[in-house]
Amino acid sequence: MGTANGEQPAAGASSDKLRHVESMSQLPSGAGKISGINAVVLGESLAAEENDLIFPSPDFSANALVSSPKQYQEMYQRSIKDPSGFWSEIAETFYWKEKWNPSEVCSENLDVTKGPVQISWFKGGKTNICYNAVDRNIECGNGDKIAMYWEGNEPGQDGKLTYSELLEKVCQLANYLKSVGVGKGDAVIIYLPMLLELPIAMLACARIGAVHSVVFAGFSADSLAQRIVDCKPKLVITCNAVKRGAKPILLKDIVDAALVESEKNGVSVGLCLTYENQSAMKREDTKWQAERDVWWQDVVTKFPTKCDVEWVDAEDPLFLLYTSGSTGKPKGVLHTSGGYMLYTATTFKYAFDYKPTDIYWCTADCGWITGHSYVTYGPLLNGATVLVFEGTPNYPDSGRCWDIVDKYNVSIFYTAPTLVRSLMRDGTEYVTRYSRKSLRVLGSVGEPINPSAWRWFYNIVGDSRCPISDTWWQTETGGFMITPLPGAWPQKPGSATFPFFGVQPVIVDEKGQEIEGECSGYLCIKKSWPGAFRTLYGDHERYETTYFKPFAGYYFTGDGCSRDKDGYHWLTGRVDDVINVSGHRIGTAEVESALVSHPQCAEAAVVGVEHEVKGQGIYAFVTLVDGVPYSAELRKSLIMTVRNQIGAFAAPDKIHWAPGLPKTRSGKIMRRILRKIAARQLDELGDTSTLADPGVVEQLIALSDC
Repeated sequence: MGTANGEQPAAGASSDKLRHVESMSQLPSGAGKISGINAVVLGESLAAEENDLIFPSPDFSANALVSSPKQYQEMYQRSIKDPSGFWSEIAETFYWKEKWNPSEVCSENLDVTKGPVQISWFKGGKTNICYNAVDRNIECGNGDKIAMYWEGNEPGQDGKLTYSELLEKVCQLANYLKSVGVGKGDAVIIYLPMLLELPIAMLACARIGAVHSVVFAGFSADSLAQRIVDCKPKLVITCNAVKRGAKPILLKDIVDAALVESEKNGVSVGLCLTYENQSAMKREDTKWQAERDVWWQDVVTKFPTKCDVEWVDAEDPLFLLYTSGSTGKPKGVLHTSGGYMLYTATTFKYAFDYKPTDIYWCTADCGWITGHSYVTYGPLLNGATVLVFEGTPNYPDSGRCWDIVDKYNVSIFYTAPTLVRSLMRDGTEYVTRYSRKSLRVLGSVGEPINPSAWRWFYNIVGDSRCPISDTWWQTETGGFMITPLPGAWPQKPGSATFPFFGVQPVIVDEKGQEIEGECSGYLCIKKSWPGAFRTLYGDHERYETTYFKPFAGYYFTGDGCSRDKDGYHWLTGRVDDVINVSGHRIGTAEVESALVSHPQCAEAAVVGVEHEVKGQGIYAFVTLVDGVPYSAELRKSLIMTVRNQIGAFAAPDKIHWAPGLPKTRSGKIMRRILRKIAARQLDELGDTSTLADPGVVEQLIALSDC
């Protein structure tokens, strides 16, 4: 790995770029009050102070896959100094029909000044991710192991599939897809809720080399049509309807409207495979076009339960996943087969300290990258038992998650900070009425988790005995980039801690110069990693402009980051979520964290607004704990909390009371809508159809002047 001037460090020397990792050796190895640090050991006491350092218990570390900072440092340094050797050894544990060229494990150029950006891993190697995720587990003797549990929207609705049963269902659908002309490289749009048929459809596409593009079944017809027009699929797979809580959503009607819209734009899809979701809607009530629509149950079940595997090159495309772009046109993030397979499997294994006896539940929808990497592929590649949940976490009440944890003896629980804060707001009694004794590891994904939510998750949900894997990564990265390894080192509430194997994070200033030691700046990644996306579908120029031109030679994450004196990384939110107040750059996540630390604040979302004096002002939407009334005194108290924790320059100019925040059904806050409300640009709110509760927008507008 090069030093600042491009020279290689001497053998055995400590590279400057590893100092943030080696600083772990300075961390205390035991508990107690030391150097101003409150050291807490898992299972022994509550995390309660700002400067907590949460140590894994000796028992947890002794049984962990990575059990000490020393072991991590050795593995990490090898992954940086010999990436080809490190990842090749992992690749050997999977099945390859043809092996890659050992001298060309990785090829890359991340520097736009030296030519087109390109990344490839294990090119020439032939494999198949479906075979490795399903068949390989059966061949290892795990055919009767439960691959997936399914918990429906209504309590009492459930199902399960062993690995052998999963393979049969995957093969039937794969054979059907081949019979209607779907082949290697063809796109298939999947617009399904969290039924088992969703991961089955993903695996069936992968088995025959087709490229799946899962669209979250909460997107509007216009959003779905955009994606259809961009990738021109051979068919769309959907279901007639789904219930979210007590509310039915007519998915087939949305698909019908999207197909009409896409045809107007020159893309005609002649086949819509529709699963009959009887619990949400009867077949006879479903709108139907006989020449285009086909019932899944009428055709797929007639096909053989064995299907040959299409062996694909490691660099052949696996899936497209569209993510929102600043221009409004979705970006088709393209992931390939081989490197993504290794990376999701390896990150899942180590970040959750996975054991074969674990029952794993990730609350994410497969319409997002988390559902690809950590509901479907990563867990199954490790032979795990996965829980798939169709419903919502607060239906029929806010104890649903913990009811499910107890029902299935879930040991690894991976969710979003938004859900944690929402459940915090509802009170601890919904958690404590359930045992949760099976929980072993907790995880957080999607945005920085503020320290107060981290502590609640740790103290209440995990009974102060479960480490939290607070993962930082992106749709584009394919898998975890900065994450705790639960048994390896102490955690700081709210910090993503240290980089995963093979990942070289750097913090740069506005000029692109790397900053060493304790600092804040722009988070970039130096060198590629196997799970990296390879392009934006049909728009490689946009790929280079968005991610590689801002800082030549680096992948620019778009996120701000701080690194403390111990080398821990603290994500401060999107750089475009940074507010520049009178020359002070303030991360929205930092202000939100300060607000949520107030005992009467349940959740907060901060945006920037134009300010004639300061350039930008801070506008905070605040949701209070249930039962707390709005008041001028409370508004002042919230502002003082921010002043005291960050400084007067970060004090919000406006506190806007919010009964709720506009969120997608996956829990992501739609800040675009908040910016428009704050700026009073109410005619520019745009599409609100993906919101879990569109009515919250009208409530926020009504409270604008309160």
